[in-house]
Amino acid sequence: MERIKEQIRIATIFTPGRQIRPVWFDWHNRKHTILETTYHWKEQVGAATLLHFAVTDGDALYDLVYNTLDQSWLLNGIEVT
Repeated sequence: MERIKEQIRIATIFTPGRQIRPVWFDWHNRKHTILETTYHWKEQVGAATLLHFAVTDGDALYDLVYNTLDQSWLLNGIEVT
């Protein structure tokens, strides 16, 4: 997986029960519609909880990270299929 580590703009649905579902994100002026979340996990880094989402738009696999401390989103990595 190629590491990107860029902040992104993302549309997310927060569902009852504290579930988070990414819907689409912008990267390099292109909107990527998320077709499937293939895996998700969380990681503790200091005071921040990082929620990772492995998602696909049908063309590539992306690692999206939500930082619960500052409420920011990061495109952590990409793997082209």
